[in-house]
Amino acid sequence: MTSHPIGERTAMALGTAVIVGVGPGLGLAIAHTFANAGHPVAMLARDKARLDTYAAGLATTGQDVRGYVADAADPDNLRAALHSAITELGAPDVLVYNVGVLRKDSPIGGDDQDWANVTAINVLGARVAANAVLPELRDGRGSLLFTGGGYALSPSKEHASLSVGKAALRAYVQVLHDQLAGTGVHATSVTITRDIGGGEARFDPAVLAQAYLELHNQPEAEWQHELMRY
Repeated sequence: MTSHPIGERTAMALGTAVIVGVGPGLGLAIAHTFANAGHPVAMLARDKARLDTYAAGLATTGQDVRGYVADAADPDNLRAALHSAITELGAPDVLVYNVGVLRKDSPIGGDDQDWANVTAINVLGARVAANAVLPELRDGRGSLLFTGGGYALSPSKEHASLSVGKAALRAYVQVLHDQLAGTGVHATSVTITRDIGGGEARFDPAVLAQAYLELHNQPEAEWQHELMRY
């Protein structure tokens, strides 16, 4: 992969921002932030009607913003949606994997398939998305950003599957970051330890979304595998 100076990249037309997991909070804020910064945006989620509404609302940014129905728990479906997005909107600059399942469950009992689905969403989907986007990055460089959570650091017995999933995602992103060192591709997780939109300004979705854009644009010398938000 070829690395270009950051000034050279910003002088060029911007590539697509691919966002997996767009809902009414952080995901939509990230889409809005990257569209306002000049990126075409591909929004992936399961609800087509909601995606259509978001795309219509973001038309005012002047960027090409489109929704693609995708299920992060289904690798083939996710790959197909990513392929369609990249084919239609162009080579990506950045992937944001912003997916998780917040539910109460226990370390024991429960349904095996439920745990398998949650694990697929939290970890396998992240790997599938990274594998699909990485070879398509414009000029072979860009950013792979993943939304983590505080349960990766302080597991909860009442949110067991999410705790395990976010811990696994955090480990995956760290080894991915190490694997990609020196290639011109930035892999990092954003570990958010408080409730998003819970009233604290630094955890407002728009403020957090700006942190993703800043991560994408930061100089290579400052790259690290994790941004912590306490």
